[in-house]
Amino acid sequence: MCSERKVRLGVIGSGKGSNFVALAQACRGGNLVAEVAVVLSDVAESGILKHAGGFDLPARFIEPGKFRTKLDDAAEASYVAALREARVDVVVLAGFMRILKGTFLSAFPGRVINIHPALLPSFPGLASWKQALDHGVKVTGCTVHWVDQGIDTGRIIAQQAVPVLEGDTAETLHERIQQAERVLYPQTIGDLIRRGTLKPAST
Repeated sequence: MCSERKVRLGVIGSGKGSNFVALAQACRGGNLVAEVAVVLSDVAESGILKHAGGFDLPARFIEPGKFRTKLDDAAEASYVAALREARVDVVVLAGFMRILKGTFLSAFPGRVINIHPALLPSFPGLASWKQALDHGVKVTGCTVHWVDQGIDTGRIIAQQAVPVLEGDTAETLHERIQQAERVLYPQTIGDLIRRGTLKPAST
């Protein structure tokens, strides 16, 4: 058997955790040559923390601080410390609803990834599936991208198209986009690992 250390993922999320579950299952099933080292959330009762417990993975709520849309300085330092303590190689955002600032990103340069429920650069920000419906587009989808200090402005890694069907509601369209996300995210991270873009830190 290969003795090389697997890529260690630090997953951060705020919500139900469906993308985290897809990643954890891919790791457990051997389809993704990585392991989830820690799961962190800014919401104490979030689904992602409950799912992490179901996988028997280390998971923590960390108070986000005084701002609604970003971490304050003390919270940011706490998240960075927790991720470093877990020796993560890459930070994977799975429905994390706060903007990360330069201090956080510089702690993990070129190693923070997000998935967004639209074909960026179209429809950045919140409720992008509703934006797609309101604009009347025929195709939307999801995008895996590197994270920078903007709102969904980082360099695109991979995308998956999802058709907008006649009679779609925001809920039905969102569900199909989420189904595509659960396939694309582990697949894309796996591709980055196979190409050597993401790899374990030297030990």
